[in-house]
Amino acid sequence: MEHKKTYHSMKLNTPHGELMIEGPISSEQLAGHHFHEDLVAFRPPPQQHKALIEIAKLPEGRIIIARHENTVVGYVTYVYPDPLERWSEGNMENLIELGAIEIIPKFRSFGVGKSLLNVSMMDDAMEDYIIITTEFYWHWDLEGTKLSVWEYRKMMEKMMNSAGLVWYATDDPEISSHPANCLMVRIGKRVDEESIQRFDQLRFKNRFMY
Repeated sequence: MEHKKTYHSMKLNTPHGELMIEGPISSEQLAGHHFHEDLVAFRPPPQQHKALIEIAKLPEGRIIIARHENTVVGYVTYVYPDPLERWSEGNMENLIELGAIEIIPKFRSFGVGKSLLNVSMMDDAMEDYIIITTEFYWHWDLEGTKLSVWEYRKMMEKMMNSAGLVWYATDDPEISSHPANCLMVRIGKRVDEESIQRFDQLRFKNRFMY
């Protein structure tokens, strides 16, 4: 499968200044930007910056950023699922994972997350993919946002819905371990029926066979 990537961008006005939402961006572009020190959700900022540069080099890897002048203040990543996850077991070339979305506290609540997702979906190549995201409540910034688990879940679901990702059932043990966790999916218009069936088999691995 050829992984086509077409750059798109949009400007977003916020009370703290104008942001450029753009991508997929190249590893060289990403390396040339400053990475904000408040991007700490997954690992220390310098390490996360380096990890995103590596993702941008992958054939299927996509990084969409929110940039304030020369500083990255938010991003979303798309990459093949982790080899240790069940979603990689089907070896599906047309299944990619929205792996991370992060925005610094200063720019939250201004539609940055929604804009990152919308710019992602401007690329027509996304219609060739099944896009999944696994939401786990232990990754959520409940303390920083002062939201309950269910309020945060509702906010995440609304944001994902804006880009066409919707809730899908699964018997994945990690997702099933808490009712707030969920699998969200967007099936592109050009995804064939066989791929959808293979994906359904990954979603439900513990079905009883009669």
